[in-house]
This record gives sequence, structure tokens and C-alpha cells, in this order.
Amino acid sequence: MLADDVLTLRAFEPGDAGAIAEAAQDPLIPAMTSVPSVPDPAELLAYIERQHQRLRDRWGYSFAVARNSDDECVGQIGLWLRDLVYGRASIGYWITPTARRRGYAKVALEIISRWGLALDGVFRLELYVEPRNEASWRAAERVGYQREGLLRSWQPVGGERRDMYMYSRLE
Repeated sequence: MLADDVLTLRAFEPGDAGAIAEAAQDPLIPAMTSVPSVPDPAELLAYIERQHQRLRDRWGYSFAVARNSDDECVGQIGLWLRDLVYGRASIGYWITPTARRRGYAKVALEIISRWGLALDGVFRLELYVEPRNEASWRAAERVGYQREGLLRSWQPVGGERRDMYMYSRLE
């Protein structure tokens, strides 16, 4: 568990299924993540189990983003270790539609970035953000990520190849 005055990054719990169901209604979140596109109760619980499995498989850390005031889950943020052998980790995140425009992405990103850069062997954090997702790339810039360029046709999203801005933050 990681925290500051506003948010706690903690393990997902069954009670977080409502936030995942809300995220499933956003057309971009299921297209870019493993959030199920249909908020079936069994699929929501399977999503939670996949988040726990990521650490057991040493693939990375997936956290529920929860408000300290009521412990309500308002999103997800993960630190992915696929390129740890090269001293790099990547971060991905989403915030539920009703919790946006409150600075939660910025706060969660700052918490996980400080922690991630303190891990042994991590010298560089990376983010990939769609150019039209201005809220996301602005949050990254506010916590010290530097835009390094545009990766053309970088990733499939919803059946089509999309460009991504590449951001990094160094220790």
C-alpha cells in the first residue's frame, strides 16, 4: 500500500467491482486495458484476480486508486516490469469517468513514480499516452515526465493502430 494525504494505492478488493464496471462504460478503457467491455459480475471479479496475479507472476504491480476520505476506488494504476532488465518500468493508469477532473491521476502518478524510481534496478519510468488524451499527458507533465516524441502507429486500440506520445521520468 502506498499513500499520501488524498489517495491510497492498494490491492483491489471485491467491493471495487463498481468502479471497474463504470470504467467498462468508457469506450477507451476496455480497448487499451484488460477491463472487461461488458460489466458482467464474474468478469469484474476475474479482472480483480488478474490484478493480484500480476504481482505473483512478477509482471508488475497493479493498484486500485482509492480516496482516503471514503476508501472508494476511483481508478487503477500499474507499474509494469517487462523491461526491468534494461532498468526501465512503464506505468499505465485510468480514472473512472465520474472521478475525473479532480487531480486523482496526477496524485496517483506522483505516488507510484516516487516509489517506482526508488525500486532496485529502476532508473527510468515510461508512459505511453494517446495525443488526444490531453488530460493524461498533462497529468504526466505536471509530475515531471518529459515528452520524448511521437511513436507513430505504436499500438492497436479498438482495432486500429494509434500514435502514442512517449514520456519518461528519470531518477
